[in-house]
Amino acid sequence: MNLAPHTLMTTAVNAVRRPRHLFLAAAWLAGRALMLWLLAHNSLDVLGGGRVAGEVWRLYHRWYGGLAHGALPAHDPLWQYPPGAGPVLLSPALLPGLTYFQAFVVLTLATDAAVTAALVRAGGRPGRSLLGAAVWVGGLPLLLHLPLARYDVQVTALAVLALLTLSRSPRACGALAAAGALVKVWPVLVLVGLAKGRTARSAWAWAGMTAAVALALFTVVFSDPFAFLLQQSGRGVQIESFGGTVLGLATHAGWPGTVRYRYGAMEFTGPYVSSVADASLALTAVAFGLLLLWRIRARHRAPATPYDAALSAVLLFTVTSRVISPQYMVWLLGLAAVCLTSRHTAQRPVAALIVAATAVSSVVYPVLYHEVVTSTWTGCALMLVRNGLLAAAAALSFTRLWRSTGPSPSSHAAGPLESLLPVPSRHLATRDTSPSS
Repeated sequence: MNLAPHTLMTTAVNAVRRPRHLFLAAAWLAGRALMLWLLAHNSLDVLGGGRVAGEVWRLYHRWYGGLAHGALPAHDPLWQYPPGAGPVLLSPALLPGLTYFQAFVVLTLATDAAVTAALVRAGGRPGRSLLGAAVWVGGLPLLLHLPLARYDVQVTALAVLALLTLSRSPRACGALAAAGALVKVWPVLVLVGLAKGRTARSAWAWAGMTAAVALALFTVVFSDPFAFLLQQSGRGVQIESFGGTVLGLATHAGWPGTVRYRYGAMEFTGPYVSSVADASLALTAVAFGLLLLWRIRARHRAPATPYDAALSAVLLFTVTSRVISPQYMVWLLGLAAVCLTSRHTAQRPVAALIVAATAVSSVVYPVLYHEVVTSTWTGCALMLVRNGLLAAAAALSFTRLWRSTGPSPSSHAAGPLESLLPVPSRHLATRDTSPSS
């Protein structure tokens, strides 16, 4: 039997890839089984009792009744979300044979599986890497059962799919980014790295059209669709934010502030809290200015630049936020995974820092959350480590993005850590010419 060289090569490559796919599938099943077990046994005190799962049945399910009749919980200070969150919280109605909680978890797992499949498909192409899928599959269980009891997996899926569809359909990329922004705002940042040209114009145009049509529809279907803006403006300094870490340490120096449950989070109240909140907003403005300066200066763009820019932007806006809830790590894991599907990314060490911060986050919440709430030395130390890792990731991410897109990017701009990773052959590198699957 005679086989063409190309056929033999394809068969050999598929034979090598198949075990990797099977390993990822097995790891996904094992990790999600553990997460489900933890969720089913969420009464364990060491894992936060009912706090983790409580948001679904105490908040989401409570809002469900009003949403089903077209009423957003506009006067509920715990409602912090754009109107696009309404359809997501109504989605458990698609599975009428289950309770609201069960249906929510099933849909979250299905979305998680879709993200995994998209990352595997993107990373399995010639010149690509399955490392991104591995980071998502292995990274999400580091947050224990939290991802199954929040809708951040669904939001992250929209951002991930937007980036992975960019080269094939800029229109779909823009529409998905807009859909994500209407659910939780931040996915609009995935468009920040698009180079000027037809692709960017098409993506932004479809993002604008999608947002306009959806907002018009939400205005008809829901009452007070923009009430969340007022709730967001009243938020203070959450204990897990960078400002919260400063205030937590200040309590050991005699600062008289206290912690209260406000706007769906544990926040500091007391003298100078408003000044810390204003400083956070000012730093967010600085982050926006840095991204704008980068866009103006960027000359050289690699296939992974849109991915790297999205991760860098979300990192910068996360670390300067007044609120850094533990589920924010789901966003960063998803974007880091997208970066790692490309061998041209400059964000590999950044992804490692994000994974480390994710592991620490699960200790912060829910395992030792009482220590953080009461600002003990243990709680403050945990927040210094977690937020220190995030600060390092944000600084390193933007630095590497800046260097990799400069007028004359250095071949050593990726840093010494990349010398530990395999360098793709010229043939494979030249075939990775698109920023998506």
